[in-house]
Amino acid sequence: MGTLLRTGKRPLRQALRYLPRLDQPLSTTSATPSYGLSTYDNDSSHIPPNAPSSTPAWPALRSSRTPRLEEAKPFSDFLTDNFKRQHTYLRISVTERCNLRCTYCMPAEGVPLSPPANLLTTPEIVYLSELFVSQGVTKIRLTGGEPTVRQDIVSLMQQVGSLRSKGLKELCLTTNGLSLHRKLDAMAEAGLTGVNLSLDTLDPYQFQIMTRRKGFDAVMKSLDRILDMNRLGAGIKLKLNVVMMRGINERELIPFVELGQENDIEVRFIEYMPFDGNKWSKNKMLPYREMVSIIRQKYPELSKVEEAGKNETSKTWQVPGFRGKVGFITSMTENFCGTCNRLRITSDGSLKVCLFGNNEVSLRDLLRQSNDGGPVDADAMEAMKQLDMDRRQGLASSTGSCGYGDREVGLLEIIGMAVKRKKERHAGMGQLENMKNRPMILIGG
Repeated sequence: MGTLLRTGKRPLRQALRYLPRLDQPLSTTSATPSYGLSTYDNDSSHIPPNAPSSTPAWPALRSSRTPRLEEAKPFSDFLTDNFKRQHTYLRISVTERCNLRCTYCMPAEGVPLSPPANLLTTPEIVYLSELFVSQGVTKIRLTGGEPTVRQDIVSLMQQVGSLRSKGLKELCLTTNGLSLHRKLDAMAEAGLTGVNLSLDTLDPYQFQIMTRRKGFDAVMKSLDRILDMNRLGAGIKLKLNVVMMRGINERELIPFVELGQENDIEVRFIEYMPFDGNKWSKNKMLPYREMVSIIRQKYPELSKVEEAGKNETSKTWQVPGFRGKVGFITSMTENFCGTCNRLRITSDGSLKVCLFGNNEVSLRDLLRQSNDGGPVDADAMEAMKQLDMDRRQGLASSTGSCGYGDREVGLLEIIGMAVKRKKERHAGMGQLENMKNRPMILIGG
């Protein structure tokens, strides 16, 4: 295998008083067009005079006061639910298309795809990303479908990555790895900080059965490339996502664990979850506790390690002496809803506050109102930005406050109401499999 191996109870206007302004200048040296909410300048006075020309795209050039100011700033009420959970993590599906047909993700016959005009454009994705970052989101993950099949994925990542100056800390990707190796270097330069690579088997023949496609070698090439880049200091946080199913791939638990013997990698075993069209059954679900027992038969010293943060979805374990770690995502048997900080935007612009919830609100429709309901392309976004600038300079009337216009206020109201409707926990087994939900491929994980 090569090298391997922030609407709440307080009135809207009052809430807005506590939010960061959207009209603060943002410095950027990128030549890539930006479609965000703010006007930008080219001031580079914050960069030290002796900074090398090869300064990374995301330099950590911030004053010592910045962290203290951030800690003191109240978190957005729009992204805080009724259970005091603050949502700092946004997952955005950038396409419905995929170049694999994994059995647990979509039906064999595929899924009906949305008309292109119904999908979010790149300017719309960047606009929404900046709006969420302005409210306190610090981590954005681009998903699919398979995000690497989107033609402008690198340019999109560059534009989302520029939000580092606005508070974004992590830009991640979930991918099947099939074509990742061809775009990985450019993505790293764009600011990629983490990759979750979906790989459910280490057997090329089993791979073809589970994905209904060939491509195992290409996936391994992508995996090897990440490891090689990390040895050179790229610092890409790498996780393997493995959906474990009884009678399908449970015999590969140990080989996957052993990938971490010499490699700094976290293999995360995911309990098989029900979604429309994946023919889920309880008999095929391998519970977390059982997986731990199987691994301990060979590695009895497998022990749990302290979680990296309170919002971690994975229960992390490690075999003493191994460089890598093992994680378990226990959505079915031991949910982690109490610490959930995640929101999702589907590729057609709907906001989902829970992976297993079937309630959605369209952000796309409100965003497009000022464009006669049509997709907002680069020219339309620039026109919208000009109107915003005119309003802020007093050349156009507005009922907004604190630098927010009617469009932003409307979007924040919708987002806030959706977040406030988020339940304390999702349904459990015996209920989930009977609930209507999108196929996983149309959610984005």
